[in-house]
Amino acid sequence: MRVAMYYNNRDVRLEEMETPRIGPGEMLVQIFASSICGSDTMEWYRIKRAPLVLGHEIAGRVAETGEGVAGFAMGDRVVATHHVPCFACHYCETGHETVCDTLLGGTHFDPGGFCEYVRLPQINVERGTWLLPEDVTYEAATFVEPLACVLRGQRFAALRSGASVLVLGSGIAGLLHIKLALANGAGMVVATDLSHARLALARQYGAHHALAAGSDVAGEFRKLNNGRGADVVIVCAAAEAVCQQALQAVERGGVILLFAPAPAGTVVPLSINEVFWRRDITLTTSYAASPADCAEALELIRSKRVGIDDMITHRFGLAETGKGFQLVADGGGSLKVIIKPQE
Repeated sequence: MRVAMYYNNRDVRLEEMETPRIGPGEMLVQIFASSICGSDTMEWYRIKRAPLVLGHEIAGRVAETGEGVAGFAMGDRVVATHHVPCFACHYCETGHETVCDTLLGGTHFDPGGFCEYVRLPQINVERGTWLLPEDVTYEAATFVEPLACVLRGQRFAALRSGASVLVLGSGIAGLLHIKLALANGAGMVVATDLSHARLALARQYGAHHALAAGSDVAGEFRKLNNGRGADVVIVCAAAEAVCQQALQAVERGGVILLFAPAPAGTVVPLSINEVFWRRDITLTTSYAASPADCAEALELIRSKRVGIDDMITHRFGLAETGKGFQLVADGGGSLKVIIKPQE
């Protein structure tokens, strides 16, 4: 089968690989849509394991089922997630499924999402694969995992109806946060970005205000919010300066959600007393999504409570995966890039 082999962000080659063979409990899925995640282009993180086939936001059709598979049959349209927890460890039992050892190191697609066929291990079949409703396209289904991550993040941030929200960074994750916050009844939503085009998209997707990232974001937010800072600040561009903006913009009793990973070595200095003492500020993080988050995200997409079709900007066949990676790595000319491995 054909695969898009990743060497670095500007070197993704079309190569041949043996189609995976499945065992008991496993499935072979023919991939019809696989989207490029921003994390796929974190070269400092990915290049250590290169060459490899990346891609984890996939949807396709069951091509073969192994002995003992229940609930799925050849020809079924499915969406799957690459990370699934054990459901039995300390972390799973305390609501932190995404830091489960099994999820962090023991589950993955074979060989990845940017190829014609993928093997789903038994644990992924049983805990991380869902039938697609007829009215959800393969392309729309690639948003299940990223939307599920956003959903989990907002739950950890305790984002309530009527809350004022500041989204720092209006890439695909930030824009999904805007859409979900509004769908869940947030009050005023303000977005920032360096790109005028991204700020225009933030307004298009419902943000009440969009501020240049280089401006006095904290001061401008307070002007818009009757002198108060944000109840929830969501950091979707984890540079040191952006994290400092979050610390300055959050209101007493508010929450800062560190959603985006930062480049290796990024350190944010802060004053414990100025940030936390007498302010009741919560600083939290969120990583990945649980199977329950994915199931909820699929329903949000099916019901169109969160619209995602207007977020797809580019589509490429498998041979042009490299073009997609360059667009996403450059950051300015694309939003969601879909790879169609059967083309």
